Amino acid sequence: MNRREFVRVSAATTAFAVWGRSSGAAIWSEECPCKEMTAAQFHAARKFVFTQQGRIAYLDIGEGPTALFLHGFPLNSFQWRGAIPLLSLMRRCIAPDCLALGYTEVAKGQSVAPQAQVAMLAALLDKLSISKVDIVASDSGGAIAQLFITRFPDRVNSLLLTNCDTERDSPPRAVLPVIELGRTGKFADEWIGRWLADRDAARSDTGLGGQCYMNPSRLSDETIDTYLAPLVKSPARKALTNAYAVALAPNPLQGIEASLKRCYVATRIVWGTGDTIFSTADADYLAHTVANSLGVRMVPGAKLFFPEELPELIVEEARFLWSL
Repeated sequence: MNRREFVRVSAATTAFAVWGRSSGAAIWSEECPCKEMTAAQFHAARKFVFTQQGRIAYLDIGEGPTALFLHGFPLNSFQWRGAIPLLSLMRRCIAPDCLALGYTEVAKGQSVAPQAQVAMLAALLDKLSISKVDIVASDSGGAIAQLFITRFPDRVNSLLLTNCDTERDSPPRAVLPVIELGRTGKFADEWIGRWLADRDAARSDTGLGGQCYMNPSRLSDETIDTYLAPLVKSPARKALTNAYAVALAPNPLQGIEASLKRCYVATRIVWGTGDTIFSTADADYLAHTVANSLGVRMVPGAKLFFPEELPELIVEEARFLWSL
């Protein structure tokens, strides 16, 4: 670790300690990123850039080498609201909203399939004059990350993956009903719209909370609104939400294994063992497939969206990976 990186890491550690002792009165800002962003702060921090794929919504916080954060489905960059404030002391943190998700405005006729997401990310980085990144990715964002590093290996320093698709398990069996509803044009209304109208249903055992969170009761109304409201705000957005689901099949990672075996991007895997969508066997598969795997850290009981609930683990693992 060089001196500049050591100073950043030390500052992050100090900020974390101060935050833990504070009363919570401090307001998050780029100058003092000492607590989780609220929804209002997230909305205020959002930026946009035009690419061929559309008007891309993203966060751009911090300075130094760039870290690129890729969120899951049906979430957006708000997923990283706990990790980015601390990691922005070490990196310039770029967190885009994927095509068809969050607050990104998709160009007419634009595909929202995983390969199109990769092209969008490359275009975004080009627009921001960023040549190389450290990637942190979750869920469907992990599939996009794998496609990105095999297409643009020279643009990636490191990869931190949490529970996500693998070639042998994409799409996972649990997602097949979502894909089928998307094909019939019903997913946006029957799942997203229902959860938005009834937040308790969203937190229920069969809702987004019960399926993907360790503690669904902490999934606030504000968070549900921030994630889901954009996805059903118009017929056009509902169509894009359904299109995202449909594009999860056929397997977007088909044939990627050989490329991963030749990819020497340093890769760390952090996996929740309570996930009912992606198996712990997927973590072992990735660890034995990626050429420069730095191993797996299992998180007992953690479900798919644990990076949102346990941002300190993302901070800890990112600091480890980026210090190598």
